[in-house]
Amino acid sequence: MSNDAAMTDAGDQCGTTLRVVNRDAERRATMGGHSQVTRTRREFVREACCGFGGLALASLLHEEQSRAGSSNPLAPKLAHHAAKAKSIVFLFMAGGPSQVETFDPKTLLNKLDGQVRPKEFGEAKYQFIASDARLLGTKRKFRQYGESGIEVSDLFPHIGTCIDDIAVLRSCHGDMVVHSAAQYELFSGRTVPGFPSMGSWTMYGLGAETQSLPAYVVMPDPKGALEAGQPMYNHGFLPAIYQPTMFRPGDRPVLNLDLPAHVDAKKRGRTLQLIRELNEATLEPNDEEFHARINAYDLAFRMQMEAPAVLDLSREPQETLDLYGIGSEPTHDYGRRCLLARKLVENGVRFCCVVSGGGPGNMQWDAHGDIEENHLRKASETDRPVAGLLKDLKRRGLLDSTLVVWGGEFGRSPEAQSGKGRDHHNLGFSMWMAGGGIKGGQVVGATDAIGLRVVEKPYHFRDIHTTILHQLGLDQHQLTYPHLGRDERLTFVEGKVIREIV
Repeated sequence: MSNDAAMTDAGDQCGTTLRVVNRDAERRATMGGHSQVTRTRREFVREACCGFGGLALASLLHEEQSRAGSSNPLAPKLAHHAAKAKSIVFLFMAGGPSQVETFDPKTLLNKLDGQVRPKEFGEAKYQFIASDARLLGTKRKFRQYGESGIEVSDLFPHIGTCIDDIAVLRSCHGDMVVHSAAQYELFSGRTVPGFPSMGSWTMYGLGAETQSLPAYVVMPDPKGALEAGQPMYNHGFLPAIYQPTMFRPGDRPVLNLDLPAHVDAKKRGRTLQLIRELNEATLEPNDEEFHARINAYDLAFRMQMEAPAVLDLSREPQETLDLYGIGSEPTHDYGRRCLLARKLVENGVRFCCVVSGGGPGNMQWDAHGDIEENHLRKASETDRPVAGLLKDLKRRGLLDSTLVVWGGEFGRSPEAQSGKGRDHHNLGFSMWMAGGGIKGGQVVGATDAIGLRVVEKPYHFRDIHTTILHQLGLDQHQLTYPHLGRDERLTFVEGKVIREIV
Protein backbone atom coordinates (compact mmCIF):
# COMPACT_ATOMS: atom_id res chain seq x y z
CA MET A 1 0.00 0.00 0.00
CA SER A 2 1.37 3.47 -0.89
CA ASN A 3 1.86 6.19 1.77
CA ASP A 4 -1.02 8.23 0.30
CA ALA A 5 -3.33 5.20 0.31
CA ALA A 6 -2.32 4.30 3.87
CA MET A 7 -2.94 7.85 5.01
CA THR A 8 -6.32 7.89 3.27
CA ASP A 9 -7.29 4.58 4.90
CA ALA A 10 -6.15 5.74 8.34
CA GLY A 11 -7.89 9.05 7.79
CA ASP A 12 -11.16 7.30 6.97
CA GLN A 13 -10.91 5.30 10.17
CA CYS A 14 -10.05 8.36 12.19
CA GLY A 15 -12.93 10.29 10.61
CA THR A 16 -15.32 7.53 11.58
CA THR A 17 -13.96 7.56 15.12
CA LEU A 18 -14.37 11.34 15.35
CA ARG A 19 -17.99 11.12 14.18
CA VAL A 20 -18.71 8.55 16.87
CA VAL A 21 -17.02 10.73 19.48
CA ASN A 22 -18.99 13.81 18.36
CA ARG A 23 -22.32 11.94 18.46
CA ASP A 24 -21.50 10.69 21.95
CA ALA A 25 -20.61 14.19 23.08
CA GLU A 26 -23.90 15.51 21.72
CA ARG A 27 -25.81 12.76 23.48
CA ARG A 28 -24.12 13.49 26.77
CA ALA A 29 -24.57 17.24 26.34
CA THR A 30 -28.32 16.87 25.86
CA MET A 31 -29.52 15.14 28.98
CA GLY A 32 -32.87 15.79 30.57
CA GLY A 33 -33.91 18.06 27.69
CA HIS A 34 -31.33 20.81 28.39
CA SER A 35 -27.72 21.39 27.38
CA GLN A 36 -24.76 20.59 29.56
CA VAL A 37 -21.94 23.16 29.25
CA THR A 38 -18.34 22.34 30.02
CA ARG A 39 -17.60 24.23 33.18
CA THR A 40 -13.88 23.75 33.93
CA ARG A 41 -10.59 23.28 32.08
CA ARG A 42 -10.33 19.79 33.57
CA GLU A 43 -13.65 18.77 31.97
CA PHE A 44 -12.58 20.30 28.67
CA VAL A 45 -9.31 18.34 28.61
CA ARG A 46 -11.15 15.16 29.58
CA GLU A 47 -13.67 15.54 26.74
CA ALA A 48 -10.96 16.47 24.24
CA CYS A 49 -8.81 13.47 25.17
CA CYS A 50 -11.65 11.13 24.25
CA GLY A 51 -11.27 12.29 20.67
CA PHE A 52 -7.47 11.89 20.69
CA GLY A 53 -7.86 8.46 22.26
CA GLY A 54 -10.21 7.52 19.45
CA LEU A 55 -7.63 8.68 16.91
CA ALA A 56 -4.93 6.60 18.59
CA LEU A 57 -7.23 3.57 18.70
CA ALA A 58 -8.00 3.89 15.00
CA SER A 59 -4.28 4.03 14.22
CA LEU A 60 -3.58 0.95 16.33
CA LEU A 61 -6.42 -0.96 14.69
CA HIS A 62 -5.07 -0.10 11.25
CA GLU A 63 -1.59 -1.32 12.21
CA GLU A 64 -3.05 -4.51 13.69
CA GLN A 65 -4.98 -5.22 10.48
CA SER A 66 -1.86 -4.64 8.43
CA ARG A 67 0.21 -6.99 10.59
CA ALA A 68 -2.48 -9.66 10.32
CA GLY A 69 -2.35 -9.46 6.53
CA SER A 70 -6.10 -8.93 6.41
CA SER A 71 -5.88 -7.68 2.83
CA ASN A 72 -4.43 -11.01 1.69
CA PRO A 73 -6.14 -14.17 3.00
CA LEU A 74 -3.31 -16.26 1.49
CA ALA A 75 -0.58 -14.52 3.49
CA PRO A 76 1.51 -17.06 5.48
CA LYS A 77 -0.01 -17.83 8.88
CA LEU A 78 1.50 -19.14 12.07
CA ALA A 79 0.95 -22.83 12.81
CA HIS A 80 -0.68 -23.88 16.08
CA HIS A 81 2.41 -25.80 17.17
CA ALA A 82 5.84 -26.71 15.81
CA ALA A 83 5.44 -28.23 12.35
CA LYS A 84 7.37 -31.14 10.88
CA ALA A 85 6.10 -30.65 7.33
CA LYS A 86 5.58 -27.58 5.15
CA SER A 87 4.02 -29.32 2.14
CA ILE A 88 1.91 -32.37 1.28
CA VAL A 89 2.10 -34.59 -1.79
CA PHE A 90 -0.91 -36.90 -1.92
CA LEU A 91 -0.45 -39.78 -4.35
CA PHE A 92 -4.10 -40.67 -4.91
CA MET A 93 -4.57 -44.20 -6.25
CA ALA A 94 -8.14 -43.70 -7.44
CA GLY A 95 -10.43 -46.71 -7.58
CA GLY A 96 -9.15 -48.66 -4.59
CA PRO A 97 -5.87 -50.64 -4.68
CA SER A 98 -6.03 -54.09 -3.11
CA GLN A 99 -4.38 -54.43 0.29
CA VAL A 100 -3.62 -58.13 -0.21
CA GLU A 101 -1.88 -57.51 -3.55
CA THR A 102 0.24 -54.56 -2.33
CA PHE A 103 1.36 -54.11 1.30
CA ASP A 104 -0.55 -56.70 3.37
CA PRO A 105 0.45 -60.31 2.54
CA LYS A 106 -1.99 -63.07 3.56
CA THR A 107 -0.73 -66.64 3.27
CA LEU A 108 -3.98 -68.08 4.65
CA LEU A 109 -5.94 -66.42 1.85
CA ASN A 110 -3.95 -68.43 -0.67
CA LYS A 111 -4.55 -71.63 1.28
CA LEU A 112 -8.31 -70.95 1.28
CA ASP A 113 -8.41 -70.02 -2.41
CA GLY A 114 -11.65 -71.19 -4.00
CA GLN A 115 -13.40 -71.84 -0.68
CA VAL A 116 -16.34 -70.04 0.93
CA ARG A 117 -15.22 -67.59 3.59
CA PRO A 118 -15.21 -69.32 7.03
CA LYS A 119 -17.97 -67.95 9.28
CA GLU A 120 -15.56 -67.00 12.06
CA PHE A 121 -14.38 -64.05 9.95
CA GLY A 122 -17.84 -62.44 10.11
CA GLU A 123 -19.89 -60.70 7.47
CA ALA A 124 -19.17 -57.87 5.04
CA LYS A 125 -21.38 -55.75 2.79
CA TYR A 126 -20.42 -55.48 -0.86
CA GLN A 127 -21.85 -54.06 -4.06
CA PHE A 128 -21.35 -56.93 -6.47
CA ILE A 129 -20.15 -59.97 -4.51
CA ALA A 130 -22.58 -62.89 -4.69
CA SER A 131 -23.67 -64.62 -1.50
CA ASP A 132 -21.89 -67.82 -2.55
CA ALA A 133 -18.66 -66.08 -3.65
CA ARG A 134 -15.36 -67.89 -3.08
CA LEU A 135 -12.17 -66.50 -1.61
CA LEU A 136 -9.55 -65.47 -4.15
CA GLY A 137 -5.87 -66.05 -3.46
CA THR A 138 -3.22 -63.74 -4.88
CA LYS A 139 -0.57 -64.52 -7.46
CA ARG A 140 1.67 -61.76 -6.13
CA LYS A 141 4.92 -62.59 -4.37
CA PHE A 142 6.13 -60.63 -1.35
CA ARG A 143 9.72 -60.08 -0.30
CA GLN A 144 11.41 -58.21 2.50
CA TYR A 145 13.13 -54.91 1.76
CA GLY A 146 15.53 -52.63 3.60
CA GLU A 147 16.88 -52.84 7.11
CA SER A 148 13.33 -52.93 8.41
CA GLY A 149 12.53 -56.11 6.47
CA ILE A 150 9.00 -54.98 5.63
CA GLU A 151 7.27 -57.20 3.09
CA VAL A 152 6.28 -55.48 -0.16
CA SER A 153 4.55 -56.97 -3.18
CA ASP A 154 6.44 -57.63 -6.40
CA LEU A 155 4.14 -55.03 -7.94
CA PHE A 156 6.38 -52.40 -6.31
CA PRO A 157 10.07 -53.36 -6.57
CA HIS A 158 11.10 -49.69 -6.77
CA ILE A 159 8.95 -48.52 -3.85
CA GLY A 160 10.37 -51.47 -1.90
CA THR A 161 13.83 -49.90 -2.07
CA CYS A 162 12.42 -46.87 -0.18
CA ILE A 163 10.62 -48.85 2.51
CA ASP A 164 12.87 -47.68 5.36
CA ASP A 165 11.46 -44.18 4.80
CA ILE A 166 7.86 -45.42 4.69
CA ALA A 167 5.37 -46.12 7.49
CA VAL A 168 2.82 -48.65 6.23
CA LEU A 169 -0.66 -48.40 7.75
CA ARG A 170 -2.35 -51.79 7.33
CA SER A 171 -5.38 -50.93 9.46
CA CYS A 172 -7.16 -48.15 7.57
CA HIS A 173 -10.94 -48.16 7.24
CA GLY A 174 -13.76 -45.91 6.03
CA ASP A 175 -17.54 -45.77 6.13
CA MET A 176 -18.54 -46.14 2.50
CA VAL A 177 -18.25 -48.85 -0.14
CA VAL A 178 -19.17 -46.78 -3.23
CA HIS A 179 -16.61 -44.67 -5.09
CA SER A 180 -18.14 -41.20 -4.93
CA ALA A 181 -19.04 -41.24 -1.22
CA ALA A 182 -15.71 -42.86 -0.26
CA GLN A 183 -13.77 -40.32 -2.33
CA TYR A 184 -15.59 -37.45 -0.62
CA GLU A 185 -14.76 -38.99 2.76
CA LEU A 186 -11.11 -39.48 1.84
CA PHE A 187 -10.70 -35.83 0.85
CA SER A 188 -13.14 -33.96 3.09
CA GLY A 189 -14.05 -36.25 5.97
CA ARG A 190 -17.72 -36.29 4.84
CA THR A 191 -19.54 -38.68 2.56
CA VAL A 192 -21.40 -36.01 0.59
CA PRO A 193 -20.12 -33.12 -1.56
CA GLY A 194 -20.00 -29.51 -0.41
CA PHE A 195 -17.34 -29.80 2.31
CA PRO A 196 -13.76 -28.48 2.01
CA SER A 197 -11.01 -30.85 0.97
CA MET A 198 -7.87 -31.35 3.01
CA GLY A 199 -5.96 -29.26 0.46
CA SER A 200 -8.31 -26.31 0.99
CA TRP A 201 -8.13 -26.71 4.78
CA THR A 202 -4.33 -26.64 4.49
CA MET A 203 -4.48 -23.32 2.60
CA TYR A 204 -6.98 -21.91 5.07
CA GLY A 205 -4.82 -22.89 8.04
CA LEU A 206 -1.37 -21.92 6.77
CA GLY A 207 -1.85 -19.57 3.82
CA ALA A 208 0.59 -19.70 0.93
CA GLU A 209 4.38 -19.77 1.02
CA THR A 210 4.64 -18.39 -2.50
CA GLN A 211 2.63 -15.71 -4.28
CA SER A 212 3.89 -16.79 -7.72
CA LEU A 213 2.34 -20.26 -7.80
CA PRO A 214 -1.00 -21.66 -6.63
CA ALA A 215 -0.87 -23.00 -3.09
CA TYR A 216 -3.06 -26.04 -3.85
CA VAL A 217 -2.64 -28.00 -7.10
CA VAL A 218 -4.48 -31.07 -8.40
CA MET A 219 -2.99 -33.03 -11.31
CA PRO A 220 -5.73 -35.40 -12.56
CA ASP A 221 -5.22 -38.52 -14.62
CA PRO A 222 -5.50 -37.74 -18.35
CA LYS A 223 -7.75 -40.75 -18.93
CA GLY A 224 -10.81 -39.02 -17.53
CA ALA A 225 -12.86 -37.88 -14.54
CA LEU A 226 -13.64 -39.83 -11.38
CA GLU A 227 -17.00 -40.69 -9.83
CA ALA A 228 -16.90 -37.89 -7.23
CA GLY A 229 -15.74 -35.38 -9.85
CA GLN A 230 -14.07 -32.07 -9.08
CA PRO A 231 -16.18 -31.39 -5.94
CA MET A 232 -14.03 -33.82 -3.94
CA TYR A 233 -11.03 -31.48 -4.38
CA ASN A 234 -12.95 -28.24 -3.85
CA HIS A 235 -13.13 -25.60 -1.11
CA GLY A 236 -16.76 -26.30 -0.14
CA PHE A 237 -18.08 -23.59 2.16
CA LEU A 238 -14.65 -22.00 2.68
CA PRO A 239 -14.09 -18.73 0.79
CA ALA A 240 -13.42 -19.27 -2.91
CA ILE A 241 -9.84 -18.06 -2.50
CA TYR A 242 -9.05 -21.55 -1.08
CA GLN A 243 -10.12 -23.49 -4.17
CA PRO A 244 -7.61 -25.75 -5.97
CA THR A 245 -5.87 -25.03 -9.24
CA MET A 246 -6.54 -27.90 -11.64
CA PHE A 247 -3.61 -28.61 -13.97
CA ARG A 248 -4.34 -29.88 -17.46
CA PRO A 249 -3.32 -33.38 -18.57
CA GLY A 250 -0.40 -33.70 -20.95
CA ASP A 251 2.91 -31.92 -21.32
CA ARG A 252 1.37 -28.42 -21.00
CA PRO A 253 -0.32 -28.36 -17.59
CA VAL A 254 -0.95 -24.60 -17.77
CA LEU A 255 -1.81 -22.79 -21.01
CA ASN A 256 -0.90 -19.24 -22.05
CA LEU A 257 2.07 -18.86 -19.71
CA ASP A 258 4.05 -17.06 -22.41
CA LEU A 259 3.40 -13.35 -22.94
CA PRO A 260 2.29 -12.38 -26.47
CA ALA A 261 5.14 -11.22 -28.71
CA HIS A 262 4.03 -7.56 -28.69
CA VAL A 263 3.40 -7.37 -24.92
CA ASP A 264 6.12 -7.00 -22.32
CA ALA A 265 5.83 -7.49 -18.56
CA LYS A 266 5.47 -3.74 -17.94
CA LYS A 267 2.49 -3.44 -20.30
CA ARG A 268 0.86 -6.54 -18.86
CA GLY A 269 1.35 -5.14 -15.37
CA ARG A 270 -0.42 -1.88 -16.33
CA THR A 271 -3.30 -3.83 -17.87
CA LEU A 272 -3.65 -5.90 -14.71
CA GLN A 273 -3.61 -2.78 -12.54
CA LEU A 274 -6.41 -1.23 -14.63
CA ILE A 275 -8.49 -4.41 -14.35
CA ARG A 276 -7.93 -4.45 -10.58
CA GLU A 277 -8.99 -0.81 -10.21
CA LEU A 278 -12.13 -1.36 -12.27
CA ASN A 279 -13.01 -4.45 -10.25
CA GLU A 280 -12.38 -2.79 -6.89
CA ALA A 281 -14.53 0.20 -7.86
CA THR A 282 -17.62 -2.03 -7.60
CA LEU A 283 -16.33 -4.61 -5.10
CA GLU A 284 -18.59 -5.42 -2.19
CA PRO A 285 -16.72 -6.13 1.10
CA ASN A 286 -18.14 -9.65 1.50
CA ASP A 287 -18.11 -10.72 -2.14
CA GLU A 288 -15.83 -13.77 -1.78
CA GLU A 289 -16.23 -14.87 -5.40
CA PHE A 290 -15.17 -11.45 -6.67
CA HIS A 291 -12.17 -11.41 -4.31
CA ALA A 292 -11.17 -14.84 -5.64
CA ARG A 293 -11.50 -13.64 -9.24
CA ILE A 294 -9.24 -10.64 -8.58
CA ASN A 295 -6.70 -12.93 -6.91
CA ALA A 296 -6.84 -15.26 -9.93
CA TYR A 297 -5.89 -12.38 -12.26
CA ASP A 298 -3.00 -11.43 -9.98
CA LEU A 299 -1.81 -15.03 -9.72
CA ALA A 300 -1.99 -15.51 -13.49
CA PHE A 301 0.27 -12.50 -14.00
CA ARG A 302 2.80 -13.65 -11.41
CA MET A 303 2.78 -17.15 -12.91
CA GLN A 304 3.62 -15.70 -16.34
CA MET A 305 6.69 -14.19 -14.72
CA GLU A 306 7.96 -17.23 -12.77
CA ALA A 307 6.01 -20.43 -13.47
CA PRO A 308 7.49 -21.22 -16.93
CA ALA A 309 10.84 -22.07 -15.34
CA VAL A 310 9.18 -24.26 -12.70
CA LEU A 311 6.99 -26.16 -15.17
CA ASP A 312 9.70 -26.64 -17.80
CA LEU A 313 11.01 -30.19 -17.38
CA SER A 314 13.46 -29.85 -20.28
CA ARG A 315 15.89 -28.16 -17.91
CA GLU A 316 16.07 -31.24 -15.69
CA PRO A 317 19.13 -33.52 -16.05
CA GLN A 318 18.57 -36.73 -17.98
CA GLU A 319 19.45 -38.70 -14.85
CA THR A 320 16.50 -37.09 -13.04
CA LEU A 321 14.13 -37.79 -15.92
CA ASP A 322 15.26 -41.42 -15.92
CA LEU A 323 14.74 -41.64 -12.16
CA TYR A 324 11.04 -40.86 -12.66
CA GLY A 325 10.68 -42.94 -15.83
CA ILE A 326 10.00 -39.87 -18.00
CA GLY A 327 10.44 -40.44 -21.70
CA SER A 328 9.49 -44.12 -21.66
CA GLU A 329 6.23 -46.00 -21.30
CA PRO A 330 4.27 -46.76 -19.26
CA THR A 331 5.78 -44.39 -16.68
CA HIS A 332 6.06 -41.16 -18.70
CA ASP A 333 2.80 -39.50 -17.68
CA TYR A 334 2.77 -40.28 -13.96
CA GLY A 335 6.51 -39.71 -13.77
CA ARG A 336 6.14 -36.28 -15.32
CA ARG A 337 3.44 -35.33 -12.84
CA CYS A 338 5.45 -36.64 -9.86
CA LEU A 339 8.44 -34.57 -10.98
CA LEU A 340 6.19 -31.53 -11.29
CA ALA A 341 5.02 -32.17 -7.72
CA ARG A 342 8.62 -32.14 -6.52
CA LYS A 343 9.31 -28.88 -8.35
CA LEU A 344 6.12 -27.30 -7.01
CA VAL A 345 6.76 -28.11 -3.33
CA GLU A 346 10.37 -27.06 -3.85
CA ASN A 347 9.02 -23.65 -4.84
CA GLY A 348 6.57 -23.24 -1.97
CA VAL A 349 3.34 -24.98 -3.05
CA ARG A 350 1.50 -26.29 0.02
CA PHE A 351 -0.54 -29.23 -1.30
CA CYS A 352 -0.17 -31.31 -4.47
CA CYS A 353 -2.52 -34.14 -5.39
CA VAL A 354 -1.19 -36.46 -8.11
CA VAL A 355 -3.98 -38.77 -9.29
CA SER A 356 -3.42 -42.25 -10.71
CA GLY A 357 -6.58 -43.55 -12.32
CA GLY A 358 -9.28 -41.84 -14.32
CA GLY A 359 -12.16 -42.62 -16.60
CA PRO A 360 -14.42 -45.66 -16.30
CA GLY A 361 -13.83 -48.66 -14.00
CA ASN A 362 -10.84 -50.61 -15.19
CA MET A 363 -8.93 -47.43 -16.12
CA GLN A 364 -8.68 -46.86 -12.36
CA TRP A 365 -7.42 -49.21 -9.62
CA ASP A 366 -10.94 -50.64 -9.80
CA ALA A 367 -10.32 -54.30 -10.52
CA HIS A 368 -13.78 -55.83 -10.72
CA GLY A 369 -13.00 -58.06 -13.69
CA ASP A 370 -9.35 -59.11 -13.38
CA ILE A 371 -7.21 -58.09 -10.41
CA GLU A 372 -4.01 -59.34 -12.01
CA GLU A 373 -4.35 -57.44 -15.28
CA ASN A 374 -5.54 -54.26 -13.59
CA HIS A 375 -2.96 -54.04 -10.80
CA LEU A 376 -0.03 -55.09 -12.97
CA ARG A 377 -0.91 -52.29 -15.38
CA LYS A 378 -1.50 -49.59 -12.77
CA ALA A 379 1.56 -50.53 -10.72
CA SER A 380 3.78 -50.49 -13.80
CA GLU A 381 2.64 -46.91 -14.43
CA THR A 382 3.32 -45.66 -10.90
CA ASP A 383 5.97 -47.76 -9.11
CA ARG A 384 9.09 -46.13 -10.61
CA PRO A 385 7.68 -42.54 -10.51
CA VAL A 386 6.65 -42.82 -6.85
CA ALA A 387 10.03 -44.23 -5.83
CA GLY A 388 11.71 -41.56 -7.96
CA LEU A 389 9.79 -38.86 -6.10
CA LEU A 390 10.81 -40.19 -2.68
CA LYS A 391 14.46 -40.52 -3.67
CA ASP A 392 14.56 -37.13 -5.37
CA LEU A 393 12.98 -35.37 -2.38
CA LYS A 394 15.40 -37.11 -0.03
CA ARG A 395 18.60 -36.26 -1.92
CA ARG A 396 17.50 -32.62 -2.22
CA GLY A 397 16.83 -32.35 1.51
CA LEU A 398 13.10 -31.89 0.91
CA LEU A 399 11.73 -35.16 2.31
CA ASP A 400 12.04 -33.96 5.90
CA SER A 401 9.68 -31.05 5.16
CA THR A 402 7.41 -32.81 2.64
CA LEU A 403 4.81 -35.32 3.80
CA VAL A 404 4.06 -37.92 1.10
CA VAL A 405 0.80 -39.87 1.46
CA TRP A 406 -0.15 -42.87 -0.73
CA GLY A 407 -3.56 -44.54 -0.91
CA GLY A 408 -7.05 -44.83 -2.38
CA GLU A 409 -10.64 -44.47 -1.19
CA PHE A 410 -10.84 -48.12 -0.05
CA GLY A 411 -9.30 -51.56 -0.68
CA ARG A 412 -10.54 -54.75 -2.37
CA SER A 413 -12.53 -57.76 -1.16
CA PRO A 414 -10.91 -61.09 -0.22
CA GLU A 415 -13.66 -62.80 -2.23
CA ALA A 416 -13.63 -63.06 -5.98
CA GLN A 417 -15.95 -61.11 -8.21
CA SER A 418 -16.59 -62.65 -11.64
CA GLY A 419 -13.95 -65.26 -10.95
CA LYS A 420 -10.79 -63.11 -11.24
CA GLY A 421 -11.71 -59.66 -9.89
CA ARG A 422 -12.27 -58.09 -6.48
CA ASP A 423 -15.07 -55.81 -5.27
CA HIS A 424 -14.84 -52.56 -3.25
CA HIS A 425 -13.86 -53.06 0.39
CA ASN A 426 -13.90 -50.47 3.19
CA LEU A 427 -13.44 -52.61 6.33
CA GLY A 428 -9.64 -52.85 6.18
CA PHE A 429 -7.02 -51.66 3.69
CA SER A 430 -3.53 -50.16 3.45
CA MET A 431 -2.14 -46.65 3.03
CA TRP A 432 1.32 -45.30 3.73
CA MET A 433 3.13 -42.10 4.68
CA ALA A 434 6.72 -40.97 4.28
CA GLY A 435 8.76 -37.84 5.05
CA GLY A 436 7.47 -34.80 6.92
CA GLY A 437 8.50 -36.12 10.33
CA ILE A 438 7.10 -39.63 9.80
CA LYS A 439 9.04 -42.51 11.35
CA GLY A 440 9.67 -44.82 8.42
CA GLY A 441 10.60 -48.47 8.28
CA GLN A 442 7.62 -49.73 10.27
CA VAL A 443 4.22 -51.34 9.91
CA VAL A 444 1.30 -50.15 12.05
CA GLY A 445 -1.96 -52.04 12.56
CA ALA A 446 -3.21 -55.28 11.07
CA THR A 447 -6.14 -56.91 9.32
CA ASP A 448 -7.28 -60.47 9.98
CA ALA A 449 -5.74 -63.52 8.31
CA ILE A 450 -7.63 -63.03 5.03
CA GLY A 451 -7.53 -59.20 4.89
CA LEU A 452 -11.26 -58.81 5.58
CA ARG A 453 -11.35 -56.38 8.52
CA VAL A 454 -9.08 -54.48 10.89
CA VAL A 455 -8.19 -56.40 14.06
CA GLU A 456 -5.39 -54.25 15.47
CA LYS A 457 -5.07 -50.45 15.87
CA PRO A 458 -7.88 -49.33 13.55
CA TYR A 459 -7.37 -45.94 11.90
CA HIS A 460 -10.24 -44.16 10.19
CA PHE A 461 -9.86 -41.50 7.48
CA ARG A 462 -10.37 -38.86 10.19
CA ASP A 463 -7.24 -40.20 11.91
CA ILE A 464 -5.33 -39.89 8.64
CA HIS A 465 -6.54 -36.27 8.40
CA THR A 466 -5.64 -35.52 12.02
CA THR A 467 -2.13 -36.87 11.51
CA ILE A 468 -1.63 -34.85 8.33
CA LEU A 469 -2.76 -31.67 10.11
CA HIS A 470 -0.56 -32.48 13.10
CA GLN A 471 2.54 -32.79 10.92
CA LEU A 472 1.70 -29.40 9.38
CA GLY A 473 1.52 -27.87 12.85
CA LEU A 474 -2.29 -27.59 12.80
CA ASP A 475 -4.63 -28.61 15.62
CA GLN A 476 -7.93 -30.13 14.47
CA HIS A 477 -9.78 -28.30 17.28
CA GLN A 478 -8.41 -24.89 16.32
CA LEU A 479 -8.67 -25.25 12.55
CA THR A 480 -12.39 -24.48 12.31
CA TYR A 481 -14.73 -22.40 10.17
CA PRO A 482 -18.25 -21.27 11.14
CA HIS A 483 -20.90 -22.70 8.82
CA LEU A 484 -24.67 -22.88 9.42
CA GLY A 485 -24.28 -22.36 13.15
CA ARG A 486 -21.53 -24.91 13.67
CA ASP A 487 -17.74 -24.62 13.81
CA GLU A 488 -16.87 -27.09 11.09
CA ARG A 489 -13.53 -28.86 10.77
CA LEU A 490 -11.85 -31.42 8.55
CA THR A 491 -12.05 -34.25 11.08
CA PHE A 492 -15.86 -33.89 11.55
CA VAL A 493 -16.20 -35.14 15.14
CA GLU A 494 -12.82 -36.24 16.47
CA GLY A 495 -9.71 -37.78 14.98
CA LYS A 496 -6.60 -39.07 16.68
CA VAL A 497 -2.96 -38.62 15.74
CA ILE A 498 -1.31 -41.89 14.72
CA ARG A 499 1.35 -41.59 17.43
CA GLU A 500 3.31 -44.67 16.38
CA ILE A 501 4.52 -42.98 13.20
CA VAL A 502 5.10 -39.34 14.23
